[in-house]
Amino acid sequence: MLFLMCAPSERPSKEPGWSRLQLTVVILVPFCLLCVGILLGVCIVQGHHCAWKQDPEEPPDDQMLMSPDKCLKDLIYDMSTSGSGSGLPLLVQRTIARTIVLQETIGKGRFGEVWRGKWRGEDVAVKIFSSRDERSWFREAEIYQTIMLRHENILGFIAADNKGIRLTNNGSWTQLWLVSEYHEHGSLYDYLNRYTVSMEGMVILALSVASGLAHLHMEIIGTQGKPAIAHRDLKSKNVLVRRNGTAVIADLGLAVKHDSSTNTIDIPSNHRVGTKR
Repeated sequence: MLFLMCAPSERPSKEPGWSRLQLTVVILVPFCLLCVGILLGVCIVQGHHCAWKQDPEEPPDDQMLMSPDKCLKDLIYDMSTSGSGSGLPLLVQRTIARTIVLQETIGKGRFGEVWRGKWRGEDVAVKIFSSRDERSWFREAEIYQTIMLRHENILGFIAADNKGIRLTNNGSWTQLWLVSEYHEHGSLYDYLNRYTVSMEGMVILALSVASGLAHLHMEIIGTQGKPAIAHRDLKSKNVLVRRNGTAVIADLGLAVKHDSSTNTIDIPSNHRVGTKR
């Protein structure tokens, strides 16, 4: 009994656990990795933001998008032979529009104003719509970019773009641009008021207008065909005179397209037709 009482009692076995150094490592290493990951993510996001951020008034570098020696005739030729025939890529259109310098007002209408502008030293016509006429702008740009619409007696479309204008009181408003070929003689209406046309000149003008109208009306059937188009506002003010005495049909904002497969016409929502007399 005495032996039993004096025998040393067994100590409980030490439970396995983490040392202070191990706990420090386990806590600090994931924390440091997390901080490094967050910093890398922020740097990547900032890098992409700086690479793509661009002031809306600063045009992209057009030298990277098109050859510097290309003129308007080359661009229009590219539109005609690119396969689709529906115009240049939107980025190129945006580049062209934002590198145009407006020179002077050459006309006004219900939509807004027409300006003569300069692009790479060449004259272009810029039709400027107000933001409240966005539907008209979009409709006319859509018609001009119809596949296979390009024709020598239809106004040569170049680009469409929307351009933000900053005001002095920190406000802004949007201009909607349609860029096309510039014809110094202006409309047929103005031309006939300034000049006397010979019989031969009259026949050339009439034939070119009829040729352009026939191309509009004609349906081209194919994999990428052209629908029949009705102008609906043909008048002397919507026909422009070239330097060589031929004419081109312009102002396609009220035009409609006919879908022969469904026998339907895409009449725009504004329901305007022609010009009031």
